[in-house]
Amino acid sequence: MKAWQFTEVGKPLVRNEIPEPEAGAGEIVIEVKAAGLCHSDVGFLDGTLTSLLPFRPITLGHEIAGVVAATGVGASRFAVGDRVAVPAAIEGPGTSSNGGFQPRVAVREDLVIPLPDGIAWDQAAAATDAGLTSYHAMIVQGGVTAGTKVGVIGFGGLGSLGAQVALAVGAEVYVIEKNEKVHAFARELGVTDVATDIAAFAHVRFDVVVDFVGVGTTTNAAVEAVRRDGRVVLVGLGTGEGTINLQTLTLNQVTLIGSQAGTPEDCQAVVQLIADAKVASRITHIGFDEIGDGIGRLERGEVIGRLVALYD
Repeated sequence: MKAWQFTEVGKPLVRNEIPEPEAGAGEIVIEVKAAGLCHSDVGFLDGTLTSLLPFRPITLGHEIAGVVAATGVGASRFAVGDRVAVPAAIEGPGTSSNGGFQPRVAVREDLVIPLPDGIAWDQAAAATDAGLTSYHAMIVQGGVTAGTKVGVIGFGGLGSLGAQVALAVGAEVYVIEKNEKVHAFARELGVTDVATDIAAFAHVRFDVVVDFVGVGTTTNAAVEAVRRDGRVVLVGLGTGEGTINLQTLTLNQVTLIGSQAGTPEDCQAVVQLIADAKVASRITHIGFDEIGDGIGRLERGEVIGRLVALYD
């Protein structure tokens, strides 16, 4: 079968012929129905994240949804025909082992979650990374509940999902996004207000601000914008370092916390929100044959929301 594989830094994905995977002990084989493309895949190709990959060539694709095609010895949680997804994880497929940019993939059963019947394949795939990351940042790290005043910095694939998660639990959501082309989309979701600069909401005094951009200045602006005893959650890593007003942080007793990925339980929760029509990714579809070009589109910033390959 064909697979889109990483071979070396600075080179595009290569479409190679590889053997069909078999389910080892404690593993299942998934027939992939949809696989999400992620900026982390770009990071593997450009050298930023390449050190995480244990071997090459390796099939990328860490946002996977599909049907169980086979089970290995000792794998008993799922049966052939079950609908499943694989929450993105460093120890999972597409990073530590061959991933979902191939028609069938072998996965450790303990890394897999069941899917409800009511969720579409493309939405399920997007939930495995962007969905669980946004949910974890908002609910687990941010502690957002009904009535929480939340600022969302950045309204891309992650930020738009984070805003929807906050709205789903009854929070009061404000969006800060420089790209005015997506402001209408934010308002359609039901956010209280949207602006290009968080300074426009100086009157709000947020309980929580989640920074999905993370370029230093955005995180510092979040620290300045939350109320006393407020919380800032940093998800985006637009820069490796930044300057924070330590006086504001200390005198206002602001909690600054990082948030990375999430747990299978987080993924299960956001999958249920999607199945209940409370959360949805904004998705652009491509086919399996277009995955190589799709990575280039991500790198060039041509994708709004999430890019998902649907398999025949």
